[in-house]
Amino acid sequence: MNADDEQLLRGRVYGHDHDEPHSGPLPHRTYAALVGGPLDGLLLDITGRRPEEVDGGVALPTELGRWPGGRSLYDPRPGEPRPSGGSGVVCSLHYSGDMP
Repeated sequence: MNADDEQLLRGRVYGHDHDEPHSGPLPHRTYAALVGGPLDGLLLDITGRRPEEVDGGVALPTELGRWPGGRSLYDPRPGEPRPSGGSGVVCSLHYSGDMP
């Protein structure tokens, strides 16, 4: 990934193409910021997810990880704020590796 690719990812919601009209966050949705790894800078829409679903971490399909077509793993860090509802960015998930 080069600097141009990284710029396209910043502030974009995971799962949306950079050229979609609404690829950025929406005011009425809840997001987790993805930190590190191939999806660094993206936001994950967690609207409607229970806190315990986010606490377990997520495995996100991506072509940008170690195994194209595999998943990148993102987990919360102990002691960091957890989602409690509301809108905007309410927590962070940190890269912990890739899996095929």
